Amino acid sequence: MIDWLVYNDFSQWFFSTPLGDFCWHGGIYMVPLGICSIWGLALVIVKYTTLTMASVKTKRLLTQVNKFMEDRNIPGAVELCESTKGPVAAILLAGLRKVKYGSERVLKSIENTGAIELAFLERGIVTMATLTSVAPMFGFLGTVSGMIHAFAVIEKLGEVSPQAVAGGIKEALITTMAGLTIAIPIQIAHNYFITRIDRLILDMEESSQGIVEAVIEMETKGAARKAE
Repeated sequence: MIDWLVYNDFSQWFFSTPLGDFCWHGGIYMVPLGICSIWGLALVIVKYTTLTMASVKTKRLLTQVNKFMEDRNIPGAVELCESTKGPVAAILLAGLRKVKYGSERVLKSIENTGAIELAFLERGIVTMATLTSVAPMFGFLGTVSGMIHAFAVIEKLGEVSPQAVAGGIKEALITTMAGLTIAIPIQIAHNYFITRIDRLILDMEESSQGIVEAVIEMETKGAARKAE
């Protein structure tokens, strides 16, 4: 490990703990594995918070917007969406602002805004998928390093001794375990978030379709009145 870590007060305390001892015997590849774990944990927390807030606001927003659309209260729906944060509110607002220009403009605006908001919802998902692949690779790289270390000891001693090779084998097993321990929870979280995003996308499509249908109905009634 890096020399300055040994003389750092925090590092001395950390490496005296069971977790620190575990990391120390895992070798240098525990450093990138540690970075992967912290990065993955941060992504999971941020993504969970973001999607949870978006989901809660979506249910309440859709109910109120549908009520406004039934009453043909477009200004009220616009005001509600402007005061609500979240991807669904942004999509609805984009469509509602184009109501006076016709259903085609509403649909086009919803599609453009939807693409932008979808990119926002999927932010961090690719990184999580990358971490689930990279963490086990670092673990396996540590495994190879540990085995090389074990065989180097055998080569130096000229004989096989369980105590001599135990350090290298321990390093190999620790890094493998660490890599899988990091990757598995992140993979589970990744799949969970994909499911949550799919549900939000479905809500977006349903809500935007409701607005488009309401606008088409208003246009139809307006054309009928002019014909009369």
